[in-house]
Parts: sequence; structure tokens; C-alpha cells
Amino acid sequence: MPPSSLVEKRAHCHTKAPYGHKRDNECLVPETGGIVTTISVPRSVVTSLVEDAVTAPSMHNAQPWRFVHREDSGTLELRGDPARELPREDPDRRALHLGCGAALFALRVAAAERGLRAVVELLPDPADPWRVADVRFEEAGSGEDELAVLHPALRERHTSRYPFTEEQVPPEILDGLGAAALLEGCKLVVPGAWHTETVMGLIRTSELFEAADESVRTEIAAWTRTGASDEALSDEGIPAYALGPRQYDVTSPVRDFDTGRQVTGRTAEPFEKHPQIALLGTAEDGPTDWLRAGQALQRVLLQATLDGLSTSLMSQPMEWPELRTLTRDPSSTTGHVHIILRLGYGPRGRATPRRPVTEVLSFEG
Repeated sequence: MPPSSLVEKRAHCHTKAPYGHKRDNECLVPETGGIVTTISVPRSVVTSLVEDAVTAPSMHNAQPWRFVHREDSGTLELRGDPARELPREDPDRRALHLGCGAALFALRVAAAERGLRAVVELLPDPADPWRVADVRFEEAGSGEDELAVLHPALRERHTSRYPFTEEQVPPEILDGLGAAALLEGCKLVVPGAWHTETVMGLIRTSELFEAADESVRTEIAAWTRTGASDEALSDEGIPAYALGPRQYDVTSPVRDFDTGRQVTGRTAEPFEKHPQIALLGTAEDGPTDWLRAGQALQRVLLQATLDGLSTSLMSQPMEWPELRTLTRDPSSTTGHVHIILRLGYGPRGRATPRRPVTEVLSFEG
């Protein structure tokens, strides 16, 4: 089979392309084995797509992505950003791939909302591991409608580190979130009471590990803003207003990024005593699986937002290999857990800053 970089230039326009885009390329996509007729998307549309993509969550809001639009082929490259990796907490770059995968799914949603279908090839160049995905665009079919309906949630989804109520999430909503994960080739497991308590115990243990490791604490502090009067404004990291209150007791899986108590004015509040969590995992554990898990994560979060849920993410036990293996339910077919989701009803979090698109998107011939 010819490589995906083999692009045959053709004047090919059986029907009008969305937004009047010119349809000018056909390319072979290895994952499908079929020919995809790509559309030349104007710079203004590419820019708006990336603006939506970067609303995705990432570990410590590090925003570990870059986009390069190759205008000769119509390909939008999604690349990991080496300057934004977290070597102590994420030495394998698994969380970096999760963040890039979440941004990739947001890009797919944005494309569907604009009448386009994003055709994705994961890790297209084995010699360039930072090139995590190539995306080409074609006319959307009816199958993209289920993505387009998620678009309003892109800018409504925010991490909430506030207390949730004890109201239970209905089983039908949890089933829908599980179905969303399955659509991306992943599994969302809602643990029972004993497994939830086990996970909470692992979270407490990971806090002890973190407290004993100065290099980890230093890395976290580099991405945490205190709101001090002499602190420069930042479009990355976790702002002080997004930290939420302190917990009276650690009853809910919400990470406290201010263990050194540098942020003033934070109150202490009781959190839910019976947190509702879900574990997102895959059968295998490689870069491709991480990218799929990131896409599944974003799909689940967007659906949860439309369902009226508040959400937050917990990665602390995932950062310690000896704890990560213990998060999975031994009776589950999910081999590797990537993230812990906290679900419930409570205050929505506020939007956290993002770098301007001019810093994350470039256009090349």
C-alpha cells in the first residue's frame, strides 16, 4: 500500500465543498485503505478549528500541543511540544499524549460543526514521535452529526474543584458516558464501593509520595499560580481561582495544588463523602492507546457537560507506576487505567487561560 504521504493532485469537484472550500487532493489513508478527497481549508477556518481544539484539558494545563498546517497537502499536523513535557510526573509522556488526544477530539468536533470531517492518522511517522497525528479534511457525512452536537460543550466544559452534592448520577447517564468511551475504542468503568475506597486509598498514598519528593513538588509549583500581586499574568498553568476550596478531610478525589499554602483566601469546605468516580482505560498501553484514551476522555467530558454534570480529573496515582497498576479492577477487562474522572452535581469550574492561537499554530508551504 502506498504511504499516506503520497498525495495525487487532482482537480476533483463533483459537489460543492462546505463553506466554498476547494476540493483539490486525494490521498490514501492506511487506516481505512480508502481514498480520501481532501478539501483546501482557508487559513481563517484552520485558525478557528485550532481555537476550538485548544479548549481541551491537559495535565496542569500545560497545553502540550502545536499545530502545523501544510498548505500544499492540506494536512494539519498535531505535534507534541517538548517544551511542555513534565519529566518528573510524566516521564513516558503518557499524559502529554492524553492531552494531545483530547485536543484532537475537540478538533474533530469543531470540524463537524463546520460541515467537515476530520480524517485522522495517528503517529504517521515512526521516525518523528512528536508528530502525534495528521489530520485532513473532507466533506462531512451524516455520521459527523453526533460530533457536531457536542460543539456547544467545548467552551462550557471546565474542571470543577468544588464540592459536589451527594445526588447520584442516574445509571442511564453513566451508561451513555460508557458508550461515548467505547466509540473511541476505550472503556469507562464505574467502580463499586470497595473499588472506589481502594482508589481513594491510592490517592492518599500518592499524596504522601508527592510530599516526600521535592522534585515533583517543584514541577507542580512551576505550573501553579498563586494570585500574588507581584505574579505576572500567565496563559498557561492552573490559576489560583481554579484551585477551589481546601477539603476538611480527603473524602473526594480532588487534588490540592497548593499544599504549601501559598494562595491566600482559600476557605476549607466539606466535600462529598461518597464521590462518584469512573476510570478510563484501554486494553494496551502504548502511545496510540494514549491518544485514543485522550480522545475518549474529551468525548466523555463533553457528553457529561451536555448531561448537566460537573467534572474534574485526577491523575495523581497514575504518576506513580507502583500505584497505577493497583487502580484497575482485577475483574475488569480494562488492562491499563489512564485517568480518574470525578462526576457529579455541583458548581461548574471557571475557564482557565489558553495560549493565543498564534503561539500554537503555524502555516507552512
